[in-house]
Amino acid sequence: MAPRPTTAGRLAIVSGMRTRPTAKWRERFQEEHARLAAGTLQAGDAYAIHLWPIDFTDAVDAALEKFEQDVLRLDNPTDAEVFIAVERVVRTLNSINDKHGRIETGEREELCEYISLVLEEAGIDTRELAARRRIGVHELTDARHVAGAGGRHRLDLGVRPRRLGRADRRR
Repeated sequence: MAPRPTTAGRLAIVSGMRTRPTAKWRERFQEEHARLAAGTLQAGDAYAIHLWPIDFTDAVDAALEKFEQDVLRLDNPTDAEVFIAVERVVRTLNSINDKHGRIETGEREELCEYISLVLEEAGIDTRELAARRRIGVHELTDARHVAGAGGRHRLDLGVRPRRLGRADRRR
């Protein structure tokens, strides 16, 4: 395994990191807004304005920025520390989705991929991390495998938690 970059190196990595999904959403929103204003797009054909309104996109962007900062603060993290950072961002994204109802399959996939990318670019080998938990890399954002969640919470992006029955609450 390659040595983990220093804090300064991690800061440089994040500053050169791949673009957040929110940047793409914001760009499409602005393009459609301009086309609507110019009369070259019919309102019924404008999907980005409905999928990614500014307040939703700003909230997701702030959550991703906080996650990046949390990951940068980790110095030789334990698996539990990494999963806590992932849990925190997923809970925040679920809360944003509860308020706005905008995270659908495409957004969920982009956000999960971005979370993994942030970890990788900060020097955390997500394949090794997942292998130590005996899960697939795609399951890193699934609370059944997140430290501290104990399987009690569903943090899958965009998936609503099931109601707990009495037997579940006793565990």
